[in-house]
Amino acid sequence: MSKMIGMSQKKDVVVTENLQMVYRVGKVEVPALRGVDMTVKEGEFVAVMGPSGCGKSTLLHLLGGLLTPSAGSVRIDGIDLASIGDNKRTEVRRNKIGFVFQRYNLLPTLTAEANIELAKRIHGNGHKFETSARELLTMLGLEHKLHHKPSELSGGEQQRVALARAVVNRPSILLADEPTGNLDSENSQIVLDMLQTLNKKHRQTIVMITHDSEAAATASRILEMRDGRILNRVKNLFYAVEPTSL
Repeated sequence: MSKMIGMSQKKDVVVTENLQMVYRVGKVEVPALRGVDMTVKEGEFVAVMGPSGCGKSTLLHLLGGLLTPSAGSVRIDGIDLASIGDNKRTEVRRNKIGFVFQRYNLLPTLTAEANIELAKRIHGNGHKFETSARELLTMLGLEHKLHHKPSELSGGEQQRVALARAVVNRPSILLADEPTGNLDSENSQIVLDMLQTLNKKHRQTIVMITHDSEAAATASRILEMRDGRILNRVKNLFYAVEPTSL
């Protein structure tokens, strides 16, 4: 009971209202989102699940400020993305959002450790973060791969490095776009376990896009999408967050 009350009192990190996105192909309008309302609270792990073409990746890109909606609004940690300019949106992405993409997007000339440290330097703004690249890679079971470049890593190892890079600056929210889409079952489970660890032990807020029901089942809440709309909202009653260590 206390955990449920605690979550209800958490602040809203992501809020969308009547979110719509229409793509124009020549003279044809193709609706991708048809009025999506969703709220993600601080410390939640939410999976958005649906088939290809349902609008879930468009939703993720809108949440990350990578696209501008045709109508409706997106608020990230209280900031309305539609009300600010490009420079401010870039600042919000840098300071509040971590991205994990299906294609990893690691810099090929840098080692695993250097890819993560570069993200810290780009973030800048003078903050001192307690978690180092070495600590994150150790937590992901990659302490022996610190000095390996992406070409020397498997797909699963590259995705774990990409995950470490996304969370090293402690973003308000982690957006994961099909993070297991290119992985085999063993590496998929490693990545999903790591997402759960980040959420349960470190209270990282996560929104994960997936078409895989097994991957979605690792989240604390599932939103099912079809044809640009959220049809069902399912809470995982078996998901337990560990007590915060003092």
